[in-house]
Amino acid sequence: MQQSTLIKIVSALEAVVLRSFGPEGGQVLFTRDTGQAMLSRSGTCILSALHLEHPLARSVQIPLSVWKHSRGTGDGSKTFILLLASLLRGISKATSRGPSASNANGFTEAAKAAAAPYFANKLLKLASSDLDDLIAVNVVPYGFCVSLEDFTTHSGRLLLASFFHTRVSHVHCSYLSELTCELLNRWKYKSDLPYISFQFLSDNFPALHTPVSGFPVSSSRLIEGQVIHRDFATPCLPITPESSIVHFSAWTERSLESVIAELQSFGVSLLLSAVKQSDAAVALATQAHMSLVECVSEEELTLFVQLSGVTPVSRGCTIQLEHVAALSLCRPILLGTDFFVSKVNPCSLVICGPGEEQTDQYICAIRDAVCMLMTIWEPKHTSETTASCGTLQSEKGTASLDMTPTANKPYGLKKCVFEPGCVIPAGGTFEFLLSRALPNPSSDTNGLPSVSQLLANALLSVPRQIYSHSPKLFLQAQTRIMSLVQNPSNPFSFGLKESTPGPMVDLGLESVTCKYQLILAVVQCATSVLRVDTVLHTRTALHTQSKKHTIFSRASTEDEAED
Repeated sequence: MQQSTLIKIVSALEAVVLRSFGPEGGQVLFTRDTGQAMLSRSGTCILSALHLEHPLARSVQIPLSVWKHSRGTGDGSKTFILLLASLLRGISKATSRGPSASNANGFTEAAKAAAAPYFANKLLKLASSDLDDLIAVNVVPYGFCVSLEDFTTHSGRLLLASFFHTRVSHVHCSYLSELTCELLNRWKYKSDLPYISFQFLSDNFPALHTPVSGFPVSSSRLIEGQVIHRDFATPCLPITPESSIVHFSAWTERSLESVIAELQSFGVSLLLSAVKQSDAAVALATQAHMSLVECVSEEELTLFVQLSGVTPVSRGCTIQLEHVAALSLCRPILLGTDFFVSKVNPCSLVICGPGEEQTDQYICAIRDAVCMLMTIWEPKHTSETTASCGTLQSEKGTASLDMTPTANKPYGLKKCVFEPGCVIPAGGTFEFLLSRALPNPSSDTNGLPSVSQLLANALLSVPRQIYSHSPKLFLQAQTRIMSLVQNPSNPFSFGLKESTPGPMVDLGLESVTCKYQLILAVVQCATSVLRVDTVLHTRTALHTQSKKHTIFSRASTEDEAED
């Protein structure tokens, strides 16, 4: 496959996402045939909404790679496309130049096709074997580890605000950060590992939030209790702290009376059912003064089982105390125009938006923020020296950091494992530091540009786009960071005190782990698309007027092994 075609495809995707990239990026307006409109800054949302024609653009090669990375880390889809485009352009330029200056015509087309996978394989080898060590020695020492003992610290809010700035309108970032911090504090586990809390929130997020359209985002809030997104099938009766609840998946009509009598003996006042019950069951429950909620979703029932510790009643099972849970309160709640059932003690997140599409956008942003935090604080295990960072601690609402860079200290890293919670100032700090750390020989043994140089140039494209509105700021940021690296004897303070925020955190904070995984995903995607040999156009019996595209790769077996 010609590289020029591949460059055009990726450049077209890049042109779309660049409109919403960086702190000065705007929102993209989507319209449907129905007249519905939506504004979004989410890269994943933008890419998934595009009508892509070329098979590489709409098949598994590029979108699936972006989707897999975004799903794993919660962020990075726009930077993914930007890095991929810059990297592929660099490889194309290198192959066009030829193996030496004496070759005026450079590579032939056949030689270019062979040279591109060569570069991709070398990049993949560099990223998989050396990248973690380079980051640990040259980037991590200039970051720090955020402590989540109290997520209301300035650093925690700054990390979330930085994330939301890439997803939603700037005017809503602070409010969504506050709301997410409150959610995290309410669902904080007593365990020392914050990852457990994030894992719980991520797994149960569908059951922990309620979308409400037609209201401003400022109406979003936390409410007491778990919200069951169904109304009562029988009249709602008052429930006292001594009342009980039982979870039913189904029951048979022939034994309804005996079942109801058995439930009464346990003092059950509320029934939760995964299926719709018969009219006879509803009538008997009403006569027995029991409230019934039907067709409860699997996610909500799973969450209730985890919170209450009860065991669901299966078909033909004898009801016992292990199937009954005690409730302090259960009441209907009106959210928007819908009535739901709310049970207290836990808390649920009500997310509001002017329209359905905007509400979904806020929901995805908060869900992805939890996913991003889960990635940052995922426990790491290593038998060797791990990358060290300063630990940010809060005291009386003020967060500060004063540390000395340790880049000049020897590291005993053979296989780097980053410390959980490791972050670094945003605004290109990671890219500046890593591009400087990459070995930069002028060429390799074949006379071709080194792959580390190609990766370094691609990395610098990110801060160039961040400061594209003012190239002078790009040079100032690069000079400031390089001066700090060249003078390791001076204290490296990020100025995180709330009263005097330092210039290094003007653009927020970002995760070192997410950045590392992003580069790996981009290199893997570049390797995959550069291995494509031919795109064959075939016709199917059902769609004779349309063309189906099939991609054949000479290295498909290798791709599957790498995945």
